[in-house]
Amino acid sequence: MTTYLGCIADDFTGATDLASMLARSGVKVSLRIGVPYSNLETTADIEVIALKTRSMSSINAVKESLLALEWLKKAGTKKFFFKYCSTFDSTSKGNIGPVAEALMNELKVNQTIYCPAFPENGRSIFMGNLFVGQKLLSESNMKDHPLTPMSDSNLMRLLGAQVTKRVGLADRMIVSEGSNALKEKLIELKENKITHVIIDAVADSDLSIIANACQDMKFITGGSALAMPLSELYKLSGKISENNSLYNNNKLSAGSLILSGSCSEMTLKQVNDFVSRGAISFQLDPIDLAKNGTKKVLKWLFKQDFTKNIIIYATADPKSVKKAQDILGIEKAGKIVEQGLSECAIRAKELGMKRFIVAGGETSGAITKAFGVTQLNIGKEIAPGVPWTFFGPKDNQIALSLKSGNFGRKSFFTDALNKLENI
Repeated sequence: MTTYLGCIADDFTGATDLASMLARSGVKVSLRIGVPYSNLETTADIEVIALKTRSMSSINAVKESLLALEWLKKAGTKKFFFKYCSTFDSTSKGNIGPVAEALMNELKVNQTIYCPAFPENGRSIFMGNLFVGQKLLSESNMKDHPLTPMSDSNLMRLLGAQVTKRVGLADRMIVSEGSNALKEKLIELKENKITHVIIDAVADSDLSIIANACQDMKFITGGSALAMPLSELYKLSGKISENNSLYNNNKLSAGSLILSGSCSEMTLKQVNDFVSRGAISFQLDPIDLAKNGTKKVLKWLFKQDFTKNIIIYATADPKSVKKAQDILGIEKAGKIVEQGLSECAIRAKELGMKRFIVAGGETSGAITKAFGVTQLNIGKEIAPGVPWTFFGPKDNQIALSLKSGNFGRKSFFTDALNKLENI
């Protein structure tokens, strides 16, 4: 089968978010973990490739993204989508801009759009400024993100520092006039040598207008919410086929393991809520992990009843996170936690655990790689942009949910398990 829409996501939770939103349209979506190197004979109408490039060096992020692009081109892909977080997580040196420009150069594209808005999850763009709920991005908890602290809300400034060509804006006033007005604006910007166009969106209806205006573009960038109306348009036009068959598996043994490395404000609330409901819990200390390794937590895990709900977490308040980072360094602190949680995941899987929830993009990437997963089947959504996924042989399936730090409501972990049991 020839692929029509090929997507590259810059982290694993972002990829499952994207695959979930695309699947809402009732189309077949294939989610691959890491750059694929084979299986071109089994490609789907929509292919999503999950990379772990968000916090890489720009050079390595570009290199891996181009490898993913090459595989998609070999699959016969017609349209391409680069997905990043709805909070535009990045730094002044990348990686969103450098990756986008590299993909554009390879595809010989001279203009693209940027729209990370996800109104359903409270992310909106107005006059080029990104909001999280009613707060500017720079005033939200993202300002304290341990890897990509966002101290500026203006997407034109953020992107302008990362790219070599001109950045422009199609504001909400243009979008409100409809898709034809937006098309004309994009033509006008192109005539003025504007290569990178930020587009405002404050509601789902804006995303539909943007998708209508840009559906013929060869290469688009944005958040997962923009991709959803695109897949619906491609289906209605007959370019991709309807195949509304989300994967289900209700033969999983009882018991679950939640592994949380995210230190977002929402994940902290979710961890506290889950622990307060009686889950068996163990909190990891990055400083102790650095000194003594994972022997203590693995010994504790071995003694637990795997028919119960268990949570192992490094999630902590900003003060505790900063203390660990000051002692270990930001990168080392993160790597130690990822490695520790990955070892716990592998051990639990060896002991027979079948249901896993992972919180945090970097943690999700580390654990998914540790499991050796190459492809995931998309199941039902737990919360907007967070589905259950499944992998492994039919007689030994594993359920896995990968959650971005800020996604989901306070009761997310309980909601997820209830959803799985009711599939």
